[in-house]
Amino acid sequence: MIYLLAKLLKKARMSAVKGSRVHPTSKLESGTSFFQSTMDRHSFCGYDCEVSHANIGAFVSIANGVVIGGGRHPMEWVGMSPVFYEGRDSVKAKFSTHAREPSRPVTIGHDVWIGRSAIVLPGVEIGHGAVVGAGAVVTKSVPPYAIVAGNPARIIRFRFSESIIQRLLATQWWSMQDEALLKLGPHFNDVEKFLEVVERGD
Repeated sequence: MIYLLAKLLKKARMSAVKGSRVHPTSKLESGTSFFQSTMDRHSFCGYDCEVSHANIGAFVSIANGVVIGGGRHPMEWVGMSPVFYEGRDSVKAKFSTHAREPSRPVTIGHDVWIGRSAIVLPGVEIGHGAVVGAGAVVTKSVPPYAIVAGNPARIIRFRFSESIIQRLLATQWWSMQDEALLKLGPHFNDVEKFLEVVERGD
């Protein structure tokens, strides 16, 4: 009973979306903030995520508690506190209003999976088909179809061989219309068969 109540309360919260565009087929779960970002079709973002200044592709899966992008503190200044630069912040006082360097956008390709509580730092690019392990801290860009994990995140392995990766990238299946994907759906669990059908032009 307590579990069900907690689950209902979790779902009852709302997501906060500001200055962003989310495709109608995509979904943001409750408790997630989505700021100055975009999300392409058939993607989802789990509960309690923080997404800022990010461009997210299609068919992307983001688990709960993930942090993507965000601002930076000016480490090269005398003081790094928000009281020394412009903008509305959690602190009340302002001692100066110097302009802060704009946040560097995060780019997340298509068909990317980001595991629970991972952190993706500003300016990072994650290639199509990549996997980010739970709890990883991604500080540099990730190649297509790479699996990364750890703090800082490092490449563990690639999902497929280089030749298969290049063939998958060439299909650009994530750009296909839903009707075409519906026909190809039966082959999505068989990479070789999928590639055979697509490359044959069936």
